[in-house]
Amino acid sequence: MITIDVIETRVRGFVEDIQHPKQKKRININDLELQLRRLTDDYFEMDGYSLFYRAIEALQVEGQLIAIQNNQYNGKIPALPLFYWVNIKMNIVKWDRLEMMKLGDQFDFSFYEKHPDWQTEDEWDRILKVYTFLKTCRERETVSLEERSLELFGHEKFLLDADSFPEGKGFLARIGVSEEQLKMVNFGEPFVFWMKQGIEIKDIQRVLIVENLSFFHTSIKLLEANELDYEPELIIYGEGTKIERSFSFFFRMFPSKNYLFYYAGDLDAAGYGILIRLIEKYRDCCIQPALKVYRKMLECLEQRNDQKQGQTQNIKYRDAFFQWFTEKEQNLLQQLWQENKRIPQEVLTIETWRRWT
Repeated sequence: MITIDVIETRVRGFVEDIQHPKQKKRININDLELQLRRLTDDYFEMDGYSLFYRAIEALQVEGQLIAIQNNQYNGKIPALPLFYWVNIKMNIVKWDRLEMMKLGDQFDFSFYEKHPDWQTEDEWDRILKVYTFLKTCRERETVSLEERSLELFGHEKFLLDADSFPEGKGFLARIGVSEEQLKMVNFGEPFVFWMKQGIEIKDIQRVLIVENLSFFHTSIKLLEANELDYEPELIIYGEGTKIERSFSFFFRMFPSKNYLFYYAGDLDAAGYGILIRLIEKYRDCCIQPALKVYRKMLECLEQRNDQKQGQTQNIKYRDAFFQWFTEKEQNLLQQLWQENKRIPQEVLTIETWRRWT
């Protein structure tokens, strides 16, 4: 039987053969898997794709591969982007151990001990810049992540844009330094919101966050007609997963107090994940699913459609979401999951909403 290590070794070998010392190369992940299948007689019997998937994920973490995000996937479950950049082959330059010891009061070099391919001149130069900064950080002001990134690494997107700066992804984790130590903050993005007419900011108590633009506008109409469940004073357009980056902005705009946040998104794997991650990240806030909205969506079961390709079907998020519902409702949600179907939030129009009122 072929072992996991051999599968990963073969994948790494394919990638190393493709690597170029001066420029990135693009690969088709299906072509790469086909080569592996041709070399592995019992590929399907051993669930070779799962092992292949794990190997690709490992190479991404190491920065050897960079996914090209163009909404094209390989058609498998779990899905992988169809195309990847193969990073430039690194010339291994062993760092001076004495110099590493001198900086050991600020950095944890254990990652570099295990991955000597990261011991490059450019990486060492970045570490020296961070070390110099940390020596004077007490006198420094807190600035945005982009501003500090430009100061230390020469580009404002170095720590944010993995496609353009693959070496920036995971850099702080590699050296064991936090954003707080570098006196920088990844500021939340402003979001679109609608406040009920006649309401002052100090009167806001209930907030409805909706995932999709169509239902955002529908919710506004319903709110103004006093027909919206929960009677929120404020509606926020979540804009899909963007709300996970922008939610912190709420607390810079509105007074500090206890709010009731209700979230409503698509009934699909991505929607479940958005809600559960918000709840987990902001444990001090009262965030819960807008059950009355979701129940109206379940009434539109006949309008279900196929899950979007490339969505990660996380069982943990699914189970955490399902537990909010009754047993009967959970059966319907489980049916959707097993059929690989979803109910988009767009089933809730002014017309369908008013059927239930």
